Amino acid sequence: MSDQHIDPAGNTQQFKAFAQRSEQEAAAAPKKSPILPIIAVVAVIAVIGVGAFLLLR
Repeated sequence: MSDQHIDPAGNTQQFKAFAQRSEQEAAAAPKKSPILPIIAVVAVIAVIGVGAFLLLR
């Protein structure tokens, strides 16, 4: 066997630092509102409805 010993604590500490940094960045990110996509869908449906009404008139 090899006499070299790799300390896994270094990797664990790096992972913990990465995990904490990711959690902090996620908490700092602004929450996206679902209002804009809903308005866009409603607008597209309205345009299609008006277009269909004018074509069938």
